Amino acid sequence: MDLFQYDFMLRALVGALIIGLAAPALGIYLVQRRLALIGDGIGHVALTGVGAGLLLNRSPVLVAVLAATLGAVTIELVRSRGRTSGDLALALLFYGGIAGGVMLVGLSNASNASLNAYLFGSLTTTSPTDLVTIGVLGVAILVLMLVLRPALFAVCHDEEYARVSGLPVRALNMLLAVTTAVTVTIAMRAVGVLLISALMVVPVATAQQVTRGFRSTMAAAMTLGLFAAGGGVVVAANANTAPGASVVLLAIASFLVVAVAAAGWRALRRRRTPQPAPATEPHEHEVVLR
Repeated sequence: MDLFQYDFMLRALVGALIIGLAAPALGIYLVQRRLALIGDGIGHVALTGVGAGLLLNRSPVLVAVLAATLGAVTIELVRSRGRTSGDLALALLFYGGIAGGVMLVGLSNASNASLNAYLFGSLTTTSPTDLVTIGVLGVAILVLMLVLRPALFAVCHDEEYARVSGLPVRALNMLLAVTTAVTVTIAMRAVGVLLISALMVVPVATAQQVTRGFRSTMAAAMTLGLFAAGGGVVVAANANTAPGASVVLLAIASFLVVAVAAAGWRALRRRRTPQPAPATEPHEHEVVLR
């Protein structure tokens, strides 16, 4: 039976493809700034928002967007103004978010099925309204990452140089923080808050194995994210597995295949490259004329 004849599977596929494009487009900047795990930290804060929404009988996704945005802005302010390093601020956000989320979800008396839908994703339950939200926000993130690519690359590569060049460094950092929060929130439907960081980082890490320039790495990462998202949904539909886990495992499998192939290709090129002949010492009977 072709499961894609059903509307809910088509919505799941379209939503996954949008997220598969948007997440690596943002993730490449996070990897450049050595904040590859910030998606996990913000995801845990989003879980606090989900718990608050369930407790207050409000839209969990909307409250999660607000909580994740507040958490992302907070970590950026702590990183840029305080003495706390980015890693330490991220750790505080990580532990505080998961603790708050667990407490609020427990107080809300939500069912385990409802909680698992946000933790590990529930792509097949995507409604038409959810798909519109994913589409609008995903396209907005994608456009921002592509249009502002030179400025964002300069800020992520060297903040001091970008500041001297006259770029609005603080505004661009805040933009990255807010778009990260929004990406984490819309991706809850696809892979869940516990796995979204993988979809941001793994395609970028895979692309870096075979590309050199920033532009080519970004294009390759988006292509790999599209493949992992679409292929993961297809695998989940045919193997009856969780879509979020299938997407992430396919992305990791792609990384392993590309890494092994790239290493083998580099070893083959080194073997085929002729080695320069070693220099020989002149014989005793040879006379060097000057």
